[in-house]
Amino acid sequence: MLNYIWAFMILGGISYGLANGKAQALSDVIIESAGEAVSLSITMLGVMAMWCGIMEVARQAGLMDRMTKFLSPVVHFLFPDIDRNHVVNEYITANMVANMLGLGWAATPMGLKAIKEMAEIERARIKKAHKDISKIKMRASNEMCTFLVINISSLQLIPVNIIAYRSQYGSVNPVGIVVPGLIATGISTLVAVVFCKTASHFRKKKLKNDLKR
Repeated sequence: MLNYIWAFMILGGISYGLANGKAQALSDVIIESAGEAVSLSITMLGVMAMWCGIMEVARQAGLMDRMTKFLSPVVHFLFPDIDRNHVVNEYITANMVANMLGLGWAATPMGLKAIKEMAEIERARIKKAHKDISKIKMRASNEMCTFLVINISSLQLIPVNIIAYRSQYGSVNPVGIVVPGLIATGISTLVAVVFCKTASHFRKKKLKNDLKR
């Protein structure tokens, strides 16, 4: 769907420019924007390499294990049906830490691993409840939905990405976004947690009612 939206926006913009006789200006903007895109990509590549390196050093130094234990109460509150000792907790923690630092692209690999493990957990639950799981349609579990929503809300303590963008485009105070970003993402994360807990409660209640029938 996003591909169609982007295609519509690009073609619409080009068509509008041509229809208004702005072919030369459109061509100049495309070339200029392409140059800016390459420059920004190089800048972000350096930022990404630095923070991914820091995350890897933290993992090998055992800091990620400590973070996992430190955030264990939070993770258990959000995902109460997952065993505290399951490896998925480490992936969830790493994803949360990366998101808190504003490193969405660094959070993605851990997020994919977490979702994969959650899918295995859900498959094991279904197999335990039903002998023949081939006839059971797999659906996103409560944990998977909660993880996705929390991921999107993305509490950010240090929005590294945005700071890098602002610095690249000549902002006088690139870090001025930190406090507003913290407030905005804090509210969005709080709303996300309340929504997930409420939705999970009603989903479990509906499942119990279905099993009684």
